[in-house]
Amino acid sequence: MPRPTVHSKPFGAHGPTDVDIWTLDTGTGVRAEILTYGGILHRLTVPDTAGTPASVVRSLPALDDYTGKNPFFGALVGRYANRIAHGRFTLDGTEYRVPATDRGHALHGGPDGFHTRVWEAAGSATDEAAVLRLTLHSPDGDMGFPGALDVTVTYTLDTSGTLALDYAATTDRATVVNLTNHAYFDLTARGDILGHTLQVDAGHYLPVDEEGIPESPAAPVAGTPFDLTLPQVLSERVCLTSEQLRRAGGFDHCWVLDSPDAPGGLRRAARLTAPDARRVMEVWTTEPGIQVYTANQLDGTLADPDGGHHERHSAVCLETQHLPDSPNRPDQPPTVLRPGEDFRSRTEFRFPHLADAATGA
Repeated sequence: MPRPTVHSKPFGAHGPTDVDIWTLDTGTGVRAEILTYGGILHRLTVPDTAGTPASVVRSLPALDDYTGKNPFFGALVGRYANRIAHGRFTLDGTEYRVPATDRGHALHGGPDGFHTRVWEAAGSATDEAAVLRLTLHSPDGDMGFPGALDVTVTYTLDTSGTLALDYAATTDRATVVNLTNHAYFDLTARGDILGHTLQVDAGHYLPVDEEGIPESPAAPVAGTPFDLTLPQVLSERVCLTSEQLRRAGGFDHCWVLDSPDAPGGLRRAARLTAPDARRVMEVWTTEPGIQVYTANQLDGTLADPDGGHHERHSAVCLETQHLPDSPNRPDQPPTVLRPGEDFRSRTEFRFPHLADAATGA
């Protein structure tokens, strides 16, 4: 069996700083390409059951497209993924303010969040996996958040075809942390997610108000379009008549995942299947929630590397994370990190059809 490899090459420059693209290659047809700018997952090439390769994430053509205005394509998001109501939270009796850029609320760490930073990178390979370790220092007061935060995100692509993201962080002062990856998935590489089937292992979700902020505690999915406990074709869900779907233009909601078998352990969050079932992806995570976003705001203005455009509902984001606005909601799992503590989280993107193809199943 071929040995996994890791290599990098220049991808451009962001101001005075060079940006590289790193390729993790299993030698079995699965390959990940990651930018040091934003830690962006630029491509994730996965063969289908017939062995035909294609990238299962939507991409932009060049570095200038990523550094320009775009909705977080493939990026590592922090310090706080998702929304903080009105860009305000109180921690240990002190109120902090972060930029409110989305309908009066903070989104994904602010306009200069981790998705805009050039990360330090180091690659390595073993007989079992190709690894890229990205590190970033976020100073005290960065985007209004307290504490100096040191973050490490490790991409690991193993010979089974699983891509794992391990997140770690430490701080010198109490702060809030919520990290995720914002890849836009499309298992057909054709720019249409509505024919895909999605299952989410969650009995509850967070209804949102007109501005995308949770308006109540978690609500049961039973009897609603958000019941994905069994596989559902997305077109048959997002087109239903629902005030929640109207407010978001589709899915842009956080599902509260069912508890893992062991505290802090991995559990399956979602299973996405292409219309022809020739590619299947499972998302496994230690996080308590998953934000499902059906690319409702894409409008065709952004080009893809192959000459097409990113249209509405051309992809789905499956963002594993803590719950939105948790710094203001003591009833939700806490996102506070204090000195001497270690933030750790793991998410895996698994492709079970690869094993089925290998065994002839």
